[in-house]
Amino acid sequence: MANITMDDRVLQAEAGELVVDVINRVGGTLPQVCYHPQLGPVQTCDTCMVEIDGQLVRACATPVEDGMKISTASTRSKAAQVAAFDRILSNHLLYCTVCDNNNGNCTVHNTTKLLAIEHQQIPFQSKPYEVDNTNPFYRYDPDQCILCGRCVEACQNVEVNETLSINWEDPNPRVLWDGGSTIGESSCVSCGHCVTVCPCNALMEKTMLGHAGFFTSIKKSALKGMIDVVKGVEPETGYGAILQVSEAESAMRSHRIRKTKTVCTYCGVGCSFDVWTKDRHILKVAPLHGPANGISTCVKGKFGWGHINSEDRLTSPLIREGGTFRKASWEEALTLVARKLTELKAKNGADSMGFISSSKCTNEESYLMQKLARGVIGTNNVDNCSRYCQSPATMGLFRTVGHGGDSGSISDIHQSDLVLIVGSNTAESHPVIATRVKSSHKLNGQKLIVADLREHEMARRADLFFSPKPGTDLVWLSAVTRYILDNGVAKTEFLAQWTNGLDEYRKSLEPFSMEAASQLSGVPIETLTKVAHMIAEAKSMCILWAMGITQHVQGSDSSTAISNLLLITGNYMRPGTGAYPLRGHNNVQGASDHGSMPNMLPGCQLVTDPDFRQRFESAWKVKLPSTKGLDNHEMVDAIHAGKLKALYLIGEEMSIVDSNANYVGDAFSKLEFFVVQDIFFSETCRFADVVLPAAPSLEKEGTFTSTERRIQRLYQVLDPLPGSQPDWQITQDLANRLGAGWKYQHPSEIMDEIASVTPLFAGVNYARLEGYKSLQWPVAADGTDEPLLYTKRFAFPDGKARLFPVTWIGPTDAPDSEFDLHLNNGRLLEHFHEGNLTYRTEGIREKTPDTFVEVSPELAEERGIQSGTWVQLISRYGKVRVRALVTDRVHGHELYMPMNSVTSPVNRLTSSHADPVTNTPAFKETSVHMNVLGEIGENPLPRANSRWGHPTPQNGVEVERKWRRADYHPPGNGNGLIQIETGK
Repeated sequence: MANITMDDRVLQAEAGELVVDVINRVGGTLPQVCYHPQLGPVQTCDTCMVEIDGQLVRACATPVEDGMKISTASTRSKAAQVAAFDRILSNHLLYCTVCDNNNGNCTVHNTTKLLAIEHQQIPFQSKPYEVDNTNPFYRYDPDQCILCGRCVEACQNVEVNETLSINWEDPNPRVLWDGGSTIGESSCVSCGHCVTVCPCNALMEKTMLGHAGFFTSIKKSALKGMIDVVKGVEPETGYGAILQVSEAESAMRSHRIRKTKTVCTYCGVGCSFDVWTKDRHILKVAPLHGPANGISTCVKGKFGWGHINSEDRLTSPLIREGGTFRKASWEEALTLVARKLTELKAKNGADSMGFISSSKCTNEESYLMQKLARGVIGTNNVDNCSRYCQSPATMGLFRTVGHGGDSGSISDIHQSDLVLIVGSNTAESHPVIATRVKSSHKLNGQKLIVADLREHEMARRADLFFSPKPGTDLVWLSAVTRYILDNGVAKTEFLAQWTNGLDEYRKSLEPFSMEAASQLSGVPIETLTKVAHMIAEAKSMCILWAMGITQHVQGSDSSTAISNLLLITGNYMRPGTGAYPLRGHNNVQGASDHGSMPNMLPGCQLVTDPDFRQRFESAWKVKLPSTKGLDNHEMVDAIHAGKLKALYLIGEEMSIVDSNANYVGDAFSKLEFFVVQDIFFSETCRFADVVLPAAPSLEKEGTFTSTERRIQRLYQVLDPLPGSQPDWQITQDLANRLGAGWKYQHPSEIMDEIASVTPLFAGVNYARLEGYKSLQWPVAADGTDEPLLYTKRFAFPDGKARLFPVTWIGPTDAPDSEFDLHLNNGRLLEHFHEGNLTYRTEGIREKTPDTFVEVSPELAEERGIQSGTWVQLISRYGKVRVRALVTDRVHGHELYMPMNSVTSPVNRLTSSHADPVTNTPAFKETSVHMNVLGEIGENPLPRANSRWGHPTPQNGVEVERKWRRADYHPPGNGNGLIQIETGK
């Protein structure tokens, strides 16, 4: 600790803490335009000048030292602050009353008031640039840009897309995209970081423009006239009187603009933010306080909300009559569902029915879904979409360390010495986690190894990238592990103290020599050796993996091999270490945690354990089934076999996201009764007998659990559309028609029940999750959670981890002379899965209007293909017609097809082969034949897509270049001003 004196106050601060942070922490009033606590020192605005021991310094870049005497309001510091801000106003036309950004949070407005500025000494100078409206989501107005560089810092060093810069050497500097491109044709990925941190109205969401203010929707010509009037009276009235008018107008806005915290509905990162709304119009998404994301979002979380008010939302139950559907009342629809389920149970037994919950639903809704299946119907035939992606990763962790979730937090990934990414296109599938890796790699010297079939963004950034043959990750992972053991660089003390089964495990590694692994995986021995040495030499390591590992027939075994490698190298139990299977959906972790699994009750309690069952039987006052139920993969087979008669499916486009989609669709057509609960009439709804209109995340309350086991509350932003209902209310209404007698009034009551029967969540309640507070399970009864697992013991009775031997089997559906190409598949940044949500946002559709298949340049030359050529892909299970995109992201006879299509879904090509441990389909093991159709269309990737851009990497805003300008003079005449080099 350091003892300091600030404005005659004696304070304590942490040594090295920035002076500005101390001032803000104790409630000081220091102007600070460019400083943002999540960006660090930018040093462009000079408004935070303070006097320390007789010298003027920037408070944002000066660390505290013991004995410091700081004056924030001395004559010199005040004069410097005002002079610096006057330069800022010369770049910004103040017209707050008619500005959509006049919402009480405009830094320029608030600083004008704080410094009591009445008149500018340097007049406003217009810049010779047009407003850039070429991005569908936001616009840039150079005339309002104060050149603070926050946006550049956020783009370069937080998002690390490295698109934005400032041309400091130009006579008229401005923010540039790709060095001078329009935004719409630049490398901008529309993540929104720049807009979020902009301290004024230079960068603004288009959804705000003309909507936020009372006067801002009037014609541009009239607006200009109003601005001219205000500027005309300013010399006589001063800014003080004008700001009073704008503050009154801002106060009026607060009565019609709601700001509601929610959690993102897309991937599993768990981003949270405030949603600004006016009636049902979504003004903007404002991230700041989220424990996982802070200021960060991706294009989907920031802008992808067009589905909420889409015209084709379901607002009435539908009942099939013949080949069509008719609207029905809730009473009629639920009465029909209850009657049919009762009849089928009486005729065929409870196990003739299956229930599938949604990873888009809340924890409370998944809990009620499995309670309906088990406690009301009497079957364990309940599952969720983790079966398609994450069950193998969970199994690998259950086998080795005991808990089926990330062993640490995103912050651990950020601080790790080495990150190994295997089978994960992190920058597109989990963009905000990717920002943490990219930032640490760029700024902190973190090492990055990437193993993947495809040379995506993270591969191109890696210190070491290699491409194993499809499905061979288990081989090279085991070989690297054996090499580390054989060469005496394993963490032997850790192994002796914290693991069981080393001798047996070491013996199981005998087949995995470097030579054998190289031959099977196609990775050179030299590369594998380098990987082993980088891992052994790292002080800490995190491994990130996703569907490139899990969606294989050995997904569970490969995930196990990852955890084994972490144990051998001692990379558990410490900050900056651990296993991170990146969860694909916003609540896929929570759906499984809360019991939507055929073998587990909520809290990972086995249905076969009588003690666990007794706990729920006592709470629910029912007798529960005692044998494992069918998972969703087995349900499809059971339908074909005539054993499963009815299916109740919530929020899952199963007919095209399940593997071997034609086989799945055929099964659905055989069901005696099929209920689908969704917010849109999906492809799966075509097979239904009853369709029930649900509500999306913005229209309900509850909790989600993210990939880092983080439980967060979401609040109701909007009322459900008339005719639709939140899933928990629908489930309760149906259960009560079946005799359940449930009486939940609010999701908080459901969570209280969950905590009472689930030790993993014993201390979870809504009070502890209020606002932006969160908990990472396990949560003890007193509310203590565990952001980092295994700090004292592993989750086994003896407290030790288990090294789990695995053997090599090899992939299925391998290429042959007829099906000669390997087809990989996965996500695109802009879309989420098949695009049921994201295609309803016009700007996303503009960026990526359709799917395509990536073809390597060498294959394109061999087959006479160019970007836009239509091809037909034929597998052993189906066929699709799609346009080609020639790209060096894929190599040789490797193809890659994104999932973003309803009309040509890639899963018409995939098989029913599955991991035998979890029944997760082998989506990534598909071989195809390609017919070149000869028809050439437009390039499937429009010029508006960020892939066409050319980023301009640099070290943040590079403020030193500004300081070197001939017209730059430090405020306060430079007397004693210390220039702090950023060193970035």
